[in-house]
Amino acid sequence: MTIRVCLAGATGWAGAALAKGIAQADDLELVAGVSRQHAGRRLGEVLGIPNLNTLLSSSAEEALKTACDVFVEYTRPEVAKANVMAAIRQGAHVVIGTSGLTDQDLQELDGLAREHHVGVLAVGNFSFATVVLTKCAELAAKYLSQWEIVDYASASKPDAPSGTVRELAYKLAQVRRPEIPIPIDQTQGPKESRGATLHGMQVHSVRLPGYVISTEVIFCALDEKLSVRYDAGSGPEPYVAGALLAIRRVNSFVGLKRGLDSVMDW
Repeated sequence: MTIRVCLAGATGWAGAALAKGIAQADDLELVAGVSRQHAGRRLGEVLGIPNLNTLLSSSAEEALKTACDVFVEYTRPEVAKANVMAAIRQGAHVVIGTSGLTDQDLQELDGLAREHHVGVLAVGNFSFATVVLTKCAELAAKYLSQWEIVDYASASKPDAPSGTVRELAYKLAQVRRPEIPIPIDQTQGPKESRGATLHGMQVHSVRLPGYVISTEVIFCALDEKLSVRYDAGSGPEPYVAGALLAIRRVNSFVGLKRGLDSVMDW
């Protein structure tokens, strides 16, 4: 059975690569797309893909007038939540690739998804390499009691921490919270220098030119240190296979799940 997909952010950096991946898949059909810049044009014309006649709309609400099975959110943090809610109310399953949504946002979306009997999969990073990083970090957290996370991204990335790190911190907190020998409120000096506390652990976001997305978890115990790190390259290709997997499996549950690993076979 062919899965009909509506892709919001279809001409963006990651969305364009995903659109090409969907167009090449035999079991997926890209029936609608959202692009404010190219609204009214055909996606194939914009991306240079022959025979891809998907019409681009200026908003998710307009695009959702075309029936779809899965809505993919790949736009901007300030509109992502509204887009997802509109898709859920239309009865579409949703894959969220946009970062910046808070834990409270995701809780609200979980309730709405359950009300409408659809699945929502929120993924901080579709790269399989980041899934491996998370699994390694979860294992380390079982045995090493102290850790902090460093979140690197480009100077132009507006949200901090990244979706990758938000998801990682959430996953690690399910294992346990790290020990912090000196409580943050007892810091001598600016408390902000210790980073932000997220799910009981310290996160330090660096925003500088030269980075795309990098994530490092530094684990420590008595007289030893372990660093687990992921570095993204300059292109969006590593995220396509994971996003396609998410599209194919988001209809397998009801409610909201976090992380690509939640729909992978282990």
